[in-house]
Amino acid sequence: MLYDIVIIGAGICGTMLARELSRYKLKVAVLDKENDIANGATMANSAIVHAGYDPEDGTLKAELNVIGARKYPQLCEELNCHIKNTGAYVVACGAEEEARLDALADRAARRDIPHELLSGDEARAAEAKLSENVTKALSFPTMSVIYPWEVAIACMQVAVSNGTELYLNHKVDDIEKTEDGYLITSGGETFHAKMVINATGLGTASICRMVSDTVDFEMLPRRGEYYVISNDEQVVDRVIFPVPTAKGKGVLAIPTVYGNTLIGPNSEQLDEQATTATSVGGAAYIRENISKIINDVPLHKSIRTFAGLRPSSTSKDFIIGPLDADNPDFINVASIESPGLASAPGIAEYVIDNFVIDRFNPRPNADAVMTRKRPVVVSELSDEERDELVRAKPQYGNIVCRCETISEGEIVAAIHDVCGARSVKGVKKRVRPGMGKCQGGFCEPKVVEILARELNRSPLEIVLDGRNSQILKKENR
Repeated sequence: MLYDIVIIGAGICGTMLARELSRYKLKVAVLDKENDIANGATMANSAIVHAGYDPEDGTLKAELNVIGARKYPQLCEELNCHIKNTGAYVVACGAEEEARLDALADRAARRDIPHELLSGDEARAAEAKLSENVTKALSFPTMSVIYPWEVAIACMQVAVSNGTELYLNHKVDDIEKTEDGYLITSGGETFHAKMVINATGLGTASICRMVSDTVDFEMLPRRGEYYVISNDEQVVDRVIFPVPTAKGKGVLAIPTVYGNTLIGPNSEQLDEQATTATSVGGAAYIRENISKIINDVPLHKSIRTFAGLRPSSTSKDFIIGPLDADNPDFINVASIESPGLASAPGIAEYVIDNFVIDRFNPRPNADAVMTRKRPVVVSELSDEERDELVRAKPQYGNIVCRCETISEGEIVAAIHDVCGARSVKGVKKRVRPGMGKCQGGFCEPKVVEILARELNRSPLEIVLDGRNSQILKKENR
């Protein structure tokens, strides 16, 4: 099959590109080696829409972070995705850090980012748990948090509804350059593309080496670990950052969309095989560093820990553009580490404006629908709305996840929706059973049962996440 564009990677950048490209009369496919959308770096990060004050002047990070952050409110409204305007404090402890805070304030002013400098006491008046070590704070009232995988899934749903083709469980095995594009061997199939957009996160350099022997960057995965605090504990109202360093933005406290608090991450360069396992050392580092800026963080109320891998590279900036002079139609979207999530809408616009429009001069897709209808969320309905819904569809009255009040009807809808869930984790990402205190201890068996019934499969075939992650081994009665 001949495609105008094949996007490799269904993370936040790949899916946003797919959605934006679906505005045009282009034949587009998205390939991903995982069993679901947004299973890599998009699934495990701080979920912050950074305002854009941190990246160095003159970088793509600086340019696209500001553009992307300003697009998110409208984007989330169009996609009916959660966004929570929390605001943020960057806090300094002592004169040396205050000087760096003043420099960030100057940078924010040049970029027209709303901000305000506060004394330590003024900041503590709004955030009672701030440590007495904090002597000054830089407030960013427009900072927000989202659910990154919700946005990525919604973007892919829009794209697929507009004609984009999605191929999961399609690991790219080979790419051959031809006179008119590229032949991509993936998942036992061959895809012929006029243009390739390589948005594979940590796999970006490996994909490049299938095409060229002179790849001028390497991916350097960095592991970041987090605590998730129960949503019945109020820790902070805003995102709280320490003053950033060369290693990153430091250990943060992040109020989430659903009321939990994330504490983390550390930043560990992995020299050997990349792993998302958590570590004793990482936990100790987080505990030690968060205590410098916030008092009495209830880490004993953590309901889980997790780790994510950041697609850092030997480049200090985003790498966005053709692979080399011989491959003008092989476009890399690489090294998309922080603030990659915040920058993603800007990255999609940048790629299309600079590389797609001139190459294809595409016509608008008059039938494209760029919005997504919000799925039913039982916990957000009024009593009257819930009663009416349950009378019409009784499955919405059967609560499967009692921690988060999630019904059988919501799970069934997520399975049968566009880009529907095919795994326990896929259901969890879409409608959140297993996100509460018990972490699926009570509801997961029921989710397995519902998946098996709705997909017409044996429970033995139902997977936790990847295609070979079956939960049940054999029947015992």
